[in-house]
Amino acid sequence: MALILSLETSTTVCSVAIHRGQDLIAIAEVHVEQSHASKLAVLIDEVKKLTSIELIELNAIAISSGPGSYTGLRIGISTAKGLCYALGIPLISINSLEILAYQMNQVNISKAFLCPMIDARRMEVYCLLSDDKLNILQPTEAKVINALSFSEQLECHPIIFFGSGSAKCEDVITHHNALFIKDIYLSAKHVGAMAYQKLLNKEIEDVGNAEPFYLKEFLIKKPLENKIA
Repeated sequence: MALILSLETSTTVCSVAIHRGQDLIAIAEVHVEQSHASKLAVLIDEVKKLTSIELIELNAIAISSGPGSYTGLRIGISTAKGLCYALGIPLISINSLEILAYQMNQVNISKAFLCPMIDARRMEVYCLLSDDKLNILQPTEAKVINALSFSEQLECHPIIFFGSGSAKCEDVITHHNALFIKDIYLSAKHVGAMAYQKLLNKEIEDVGNAEPFYLKEFLIKKPLENKIA
């Protein structure tokens, strides 16, 4: 059965996992902000040692594609592409919010709608809305949250809000059908579980053209030049 190495670098947690099919074999994680550049290669080496699996034995590399941290996404995708080129194996890319929804749905016994949120800035989050079968009701977007956010959907159905962007929204979205779950974070163990099905369906990326899903353009402000009159 296929061996898949999964990388998750789109949020503050950096994690690496190896799956055989959909079964998790090993995982290594670091819960330290801005650690991706220094820790990703270390974590890859750690799961190799835990499993005694060499990179040459892998059948695919899976990556969370974003949205999320611009820097983390760039580090993750460049590492994944480098491994795919070197090993001659396919790249599988999965929307980070869909990974969160998949994770939460494992314990969604109330069959609520799911709204994974990744923190952006101020009162903005990256989010989507799905039902309990993971059908997308509202696609991935950058959304500024206010008291009316999701009000129409909340009138008809409970919604679970979770992920790194949800905590700052709890005092804003106060509808009785709004449920907030804390301490849910992205992990490579869920990337790998979803990636196996994509591999079976041959839903793979063009390695040469694969890019992170930034959602919003990454803008760099240029410093004002000093002008001499």
